[in-house]
Amino acid sequence: MFLLLLAKAFGGIWKIRQRYRAAHINMVRKMYSFLHNAALRQNGSWISLSATFGGEPCFPHGIHGIFISGEAIVGKNCVIFQQVTIGSNTLYDSGGRGSPTIGDNCYIGAGAKIVGKIRIGNNVRIGANAFVYQDVNNNSIITCATPRIIQMQKRLNNSFYHKYKGRWEYFDDGAWIQVEETNELDKLDQGFI
Repeated sequence: MFLLLLAKAFGGIWKIRQRYRAAHINMVRKMYSFLHNAALRQNGSWISLSATFGGEPCFPHGIHGIFISGEAIVGKNCVIFQQVTIGSNTLYDSGGRGSPTIGDNCYIGAGAKIVGKIRIGNNVRIGANAFVYQDVNNNSIITCATPRIIQMQKRLNNSFYHKYKGRWEYFDDGAWIQVEETNELDKLDQGFI
């Protein structure tokens, strides 16, 4: 809470961004960088200082859960709702490797994901929860596809697994349980290589 108040005292996150870019003294830049990033983390967000903006975007519901990667370019007069990701594709063998470029006057609905080296034109409207991974022409609207439901005959294992100190474990009822079964360990090792 203190960092958010401090960020407001410095004029808010966008004023801190401007001061960071204008600063020529390394220690001053580090201070602005720390304050900027800490204030964003308080909102569960990340907006890289290396992302480029044509002007201050409009955040109708505040900066909550927003992720904008470095090297992303966002035009002027853009409206960005909560939980939006404008992310880089960093897979070295991918054809869409890089960060998005978004034109002017774009409207990006809640939960939308824009990923990879794509170009979104001017005056584009991206609907809530849409996933955009290819170029979009000016004056376009992108919507979510109708969900497809696949009914399975067997119970699905939706446990979250991760490797910790060289051992596989999964999360169950508030605790991490170590995987002991050999068949399950083999499947985990094969699936996450």
